[in-house]
Amino acid sequence: MLVHLKTLGCRLNEAELETWAQGFQKYGHSITRDAGAAHVIVLNSCAVTHDAARKSRQLIRRIHGQNPSAKLVVSGCYATLNLDEVEQTLGVDLVIANPHKHQLVEKTLSQLDFSSMPMFSAEPGEVSLFSRGRQRAFVKVQDGCRYRCTFCIVTVARGEEKSRAIADVIVEINALHQQGVNEVILTGVHLGGYGSDLDGNLSDLVRTVLKQTDVPRIRLGSLEPWEFTDDFFELFQNPRLMPHLHLPLQSGSDSVLRRMARRCKTGEFAAIVQRLRDSVANFNITTDIIVGFPGETELEWQESLAFIRQMGFGHIHIFSYSKRTGTKAASLPGQVPDIMKKQRSQALHALAGELKRQFLLRNIGSEYKVLWEAQSMAQNENEKLVFGYAPNYVRVACRVDAAADLENQILNARLTCTQDDYSLAELR
Repeated sequence: MLVHLKTLGCRLNEAELETWAQGFQKYGHSITRDAGAAHVIVLNSCAVTHDAARKSRQLIRRIHGQNPSAKLVVSGCYATLNLDEVEQTLGVDLVIANPHKHQLVEKTLSQLDFSSMPMFSAEPGEVSLFSRGRQRAFVKVQDGCRYRCTFCIVTVARGEEKSRAIADVIVEINALHQQGVNEVILTGVHLGGYGSDLDGNLSDLVRTVLKQTDVPRIRLGSLEPWEFTDDFFELFQNPRLMPHLHLPLQSGSDSVLRRMARRCKTGEFAAIVQRLRDSVANFNITTDIIVGFPGETELEWQESLAFIRQMGFGHIHIFSYSKRTGTKAASLPGQVPDIMKKQRSQALHALAGELKRQFLLRNIGSEYKVLWEAQSMAQNENEKLVFGYAPNYVRVACRVDAAADLENQILNARLTCTQDDYSLAELR
C-alpha cells in the first residue's frame, strides 16, 4: 500500500508525521510523495488561527478532488475541534482526534481494513524521512499544555501535558541516526514543560540525549520563555546543541501580555535572551508576534515595536490576531479593526526584515559547520548554488561544481556576504 502524508501547522505536526511514516513502514507499507498515486492519504490538520482552519478545510476538499479513490484520514487540531463537521466532509473516510493520534497507524489499518505485511518487512534503507526529502527529523517528546493563554485554541485541542519517557526518545533518536539523519529537532506543544508529569525537566532530557546518542546536531523546537532552570543555559556549551531558540514573545507590551495571560514580562524575556547570547556568540533568537490583540492601543503597539527592535530577532513569525471560539480572548472588548491589523502587520514585516538583515550581517566572516541539504539552484551549466543551515539556523548558500553532491554532509564554511534572506559562503 502507498501512503502519502501531508501536514499543516507546527513542527509538532511534522514530528507526528514522521512517527506515522515509520509506523506504516513497520507494517510493510511504503511512503510516497505522489498524492495522486497513494492508496491512503493522511492529513495532520491545524487550527491555530482562523486562516489555518480555513486552509485545513480547503486542503481536505482539494485532496479528495485530486485523488478521489484514495482513503482519506484526517487528524490534528482542526479535526479534533470540529469532529462532526470533518466526519461529514466529502471524501473523509476516518477522523482520528488528538487523544488517539498515537494509534493512528493501527486504527487506519484496522478500521479501513487494509491487510499488513509482517513487521519490519520494508526494504532495507527505505526510510520515511528521506522519502520525503528531509535531512533532519522532528522528534515529538511532549504533548499538551497546562497553561491557558487567552488567545490559544491549541491547548484546548491538545489537552493536558504528557511527556514521553526519556528512554523511548533515546531509542528513536539512535534509530534515526542509524538511518543517516544528522540533525534531530525535539518538539512539543509546551516543550519547556517536558517532564512535569515525570518528575523531571527539559534539561534532564537534553543532557541525557547528549550523553546517550551520537547524532551530530540537536535542535530544540519552539519554547515558551519561562521555566528555564539555571543548568539549561549551560547545556549550550556542548557544540552538538544548536545555538538557536524560537521563543514566542507574542507582544512587546507588558499590558498586552497580561491580557494574553502570558507568564513572562518583557524584562524577564530580555534577561533570558541576554543570558543565551552571553553563552554562545551569534546565538540566534527567533520569535512569534501577534498583531492587533484585543484592546491593543497605539501606545501599546509602539511599546511593542520598540521592544522588538531592542531584541534584534533573527526572524519573526507574524500573526494578525484571529478570534478563536472557545478562547477567553474571543470575548474581550476592544477588538482591533482588520484595517489596523493590516497596517501594523506591514510595519512589523518591515522591521522584521531590517532586523534579519542586521543579524545576517553580524555573522559575516564567521566560520560554521553547515548541514547541506538537497536543495540547489543552477547558476550555469557548470555551477550551482547548494543550500544548508549553520548551527544558529542561518540559511547558507555556496557555489559548487554542478556535479558536486553535498547533500546531508556537515562541512565547514566561511560566511562572506548576504544575499536576500541567506548568506553566501565558501567551503573551508
